[in-house]
Amino acid sequence: MSKKAELIYDGKSYQIPVVEGTENEKALDISRLRAESGLITLDKGFKNTGSTESAITFLNGEEGILRYRGYAIEDLAEKSSFLEVAFLLIYGELPTIEELKDFQERIVHHTLVHEDVKSILDGFPSNAHPMGVLSSLVSSLTAFYPKSLDPNRSKEEVDGTIIRILAKLPTLAAWSYKNRMRQPVVYPNNNLDYCSNFLRMMFGLPTEEFDVNPVVSKALDKLLILHADHEQNCSASTVRIVGSSHASLYASVSAGIAALWGPLHGGANQAVIEMLEAIRKDGGDVSKYVAKAKDKSDPFRLMGFGHRVYKNFDPRATIIKKAADEVLTELGVNDPVLDIAKKLEDIALKDDYFIARGLYPNVDFYSGIIYRALGIPTDMFTVMFALGRLPGWVAQWKEMRENNEPIGRPRQIYTGYSQRVFSDISER
Repeated sequence: MSKKAELIYDGKSYQIPVVEGTENEKALDISRLRAESGLITLDKGFKNTGSTESAITFLNGEEGILRYRGYAIEDLAEKSSFLEVAFLLIYGELPTIEELKDFQERIVHHTLVHEDVKSILDGFPSNAHPMGVLSSLVSSLTAFYPKSLDPNRSKEEVDGTIIRILAKLPTLAAWSYKNRMRQPVVYPNNNLDYCSNFLRMMFGLPTEEFDVNPVVSKALDKLLILHADHEQNCSASTVRIVGSSHASLYASVSAGIAALWGPLHGGANQAVIEMLEAIRKDGGDVSKYVAKAKDKSDPFRLMGFGHRVYKNFDPRATIIKKAADEVLTELGVNDPVLDIAKKLEDIALKDDYFIARGLYPNVDFYSGIIYRALGIPTDMFTVMFALGRLPGWVAQWKEMRENNEPIGRPRQIYTGYSQRVFSDISER
């Protein structure tokens, strides 16, 4: 930190160290600013505030770059599996053959959940949102594994908790779906791979055989890889700040699920399908809605186009578009809503208006199409997102704890009343 910036305030000069990351990202380290000057910074929504130094994910929205631990998302999606990527994110390096085999076997060993979890599940009404159910079930794991609450556990015990949550979240996610459908739960089959096992628990029945379509399983595996981490987004930073109080991994991930639940974060692919449904109900005239999207005075906005971080293109969208095409071809889906999606996609990829403004179909657009084609209800889309994001949350929590980061405690600028005189109720 040899470089410094200078802040001059009220006639005094303050030296602020400049921190530089491995990809030449630069930041002003204001950790001592309040102590030295009495000033804090104000950055609503933390849009320009670095809360940590992290070695997990690099994201450059201007150039459309996403890398996990230095590996390009394009290479990982093409050449690896979701569990291989999970290992990379959590432990920092790609696993050897032996390490991956051991990792997979340990996860398989912990896919079952305690039978009492079913009693908790049965207490939810069928119309309970699956994300609320999932968050509650994950939080309940602290009751079944009370040692996870100890902030001074050994590295081996923490690793055991990591394995358990990776193993059990697909089971809990599938069961949240079964609760919504009021169907009997399906127990995991540990002869299947991670995604196939999940699909069987989602769509199978206890008394029937269920054959998992390998094209669908492969597409889901790819989707989970693309969603596995995305730097310091709302849910990841929530997991870190909750974990900074030394809350357990289960509690921290439960909080991350709650943050992801919000429509401004994890609900984007659900919003895509709801938009397509609205267009269909209005007659299916795609050109009408394209014109509305171009009209600045019209409040209508195309969901699933462009991205608040990626300014030119979303590198994940190119990858998942191919998987979406494969799933639609394999399943031979005849759905007017998906027909509208394809028409919108064709226009956005060719129309100069959309090209000039970077309004390309993003990963939420294509993931919504895939989930719709699989017959997954829209309120389950965010659960699927959580399933993919889990390794990133775990990696963020683990990194924060291993770095001994302090408890998160943002400051504020108070805008309320100055001190007022209290009056007795009879005098008001």
